[in-house]
Amino acid sequence: MKLSEIFQEDTVLPDLKAKDKKGVLEELVEPVVQHEPHLDRNALIHVLVERERLGSTGIGNGVAIPHGKISGISQPRIAFGRSAKGLDFESMDGEPTHLFFLLLAPENSTSLHLQALARIAKILKNSAFRKDLLEATGRNEIYRKIIQNDEEF
Repeated sequence: MKLSEIFQEDTVLPDLKAKDKKGVLEELVEPVVQHEPHLDRNALIHVLVERERLGSTGIGNGVAIPHGKISGISQPRIAFGRSAKGLDFESMDGEPTHLFFLLLAPENSTSLHLQALARIAKILKNSAFRKDLLEATGRNEIYRKIIQNDEEF
């Protein structure tokens, strides 16, 4: 599975305004709901907050991959957000988080969910790529860099 199959440019938020974890989740859910208007925004946020209670999805190096499974979608959905200032996402390394990939997967799709998570984690291991995302000038450039990087794998 390539990210280009489940990721659209208009789900990129190049300048998150949130100051805390819940705020980031609320912002990231918005473009998904725009693509899937039948989804309940509050239910999505609840799923993500509950997942965070199990343990932070802040994986370190300025990256978080909040994720959850929901009913009502047939394929995974991704949104991306960037916080220039960074914020406390209770990351494993205790450092501020700047790059956020939201992944929502169909409720009964463990395989798809894990494939997408692995793909996102793999491209984000590259420190030069993370730096490129932080320095990108806008939505189009961020989207292009993500898709290009994913195509290399």
